[in-house]
Amino acid sequence: MSSRHPRDPYETLGVSRSAAVEEIKTSYRKLAMKYHPDRNPGDAAAEESFKEISQAYDILIDPDKRAAYDRYGYAAFQGAGGGPGAGFHDPFDLFREVFGSGGGGIFEHFFGGSGGGGDQARGADLRYDLEIKLEEAARGVEKEIEIRKTGRCSACGGSGGGPGAHLHTCPTCRGRGQVIASRGFFQVAQPCPRCQGAGQMFDHPCKVCRGDGRAETTTRIKLKIPPGIEDGSRLRSGGNGEAGVRGAASGDLYVVVHLREHAVFTRDGDDLFCEMPVSFVIAALGGEINVPTLEGKASIKVPAGTQNGTVFKLRGKGMPHLRGSGQGQLLVRAVVEVPTKLTAGQRRKLEEFAESCGDQNAPMTRSFLERAKEFFS
Repeated sequence: MSSRHPRDPYETLGVSRSAAVEEIKTSYRKLAMKYHPDRNPGDAAAEESFKEISQAYDILIDPDKRAAYDRYGYAAFQGAGGGPGAGFHDPFDLFREVFGSGGGGIFEHFFGGSGGGGDQARGADLRYDLEIKLEEAARGVEKEIEIRKTGRCSACGGSGGGPGAHLHTCPTCRGRGQVIASRGFFQVAQPCPRCQGAGQMFDHPCKVCRGDGRAETTTRIKLKIPPGIEDGSRLRSGGNGEAGVRGAASGDLYVVVHLREHAVFTRDGDDLFCEMPVSFVIAALGGEINVPTLEGKASIKVPAGTQNGTVFKLRGKGMPHLRGSGQGQLLVRAVVEVPTKLTAGQRRKLEEFAESCGDQNAPMTRSFLERAKEFFS
């Protein structure tokens, strides 16, 4: 606490002398969040303000201290303790009282604690990346994967205790599962290193796992991949992560699905896309061609005069909807294939064809020249 005389606690918290308890708590919460050292690293003024508002709150929240201050001021707290700060709580204790020290309160948000030993012993979650084919994603598939992880010790059944062992309270954390470590001005709650956050220990630990209740193991797990699953989707397999300490709950396994690149199709949501070569003759005269689908092949009619880049849509030939019935569509883009080698006879006939066509069979060319005529003048 600073050696200067502290301000009036009512002024410090910004409340009137008739303020109710809830008003005092509300004001303290707001100011404590604003000036908390974790939000103002290296700011000595904020640190001093945090101490001061904590002292003010300590006075005004206690009916006896408040009544004594109202009557005598800070003189009520001077005496054997030696000064106005004697007898006041640690400001972090006050902060924990108001915001809570367990169950994900603000104190834990700042410092990483978890309030109790049970959650500390839970096994870690695992991630597994699985690659499947597009066809497997379309129809759904069951896969068996093999993972190396920390599982339950078979010798003690995951309890961590040896034959005839008995549990007793951890002497280090006294059953809390946490210890408080000082980091200068800060106090950080962290899992007890002796009991691993469990709060209890066996007097005769298992010799195989040394009381941890876990051992390295290889596990095979079967997974059902639903039809229509998308690239990057994440599947959760509950309880198939790492085992918890001494029989605590296991973590979860998260499987991230990746689709292998396909030789023919690309995917966009529930739609599939492919490019299909169309001969120059069929594009000009029209005809029917076969195109690939995930179920086999399908035929499409190519109208006479089909241009390069024309897209044909085949409904119901795409990917199944992951949620709900039905399927997307297959989009087939026509790529008109121009012959690369011509015989003398073929070239002569094409030249005769070109002479006979004139401009009436080139509407796209005429339109383009009209729009770009200033560039050719």
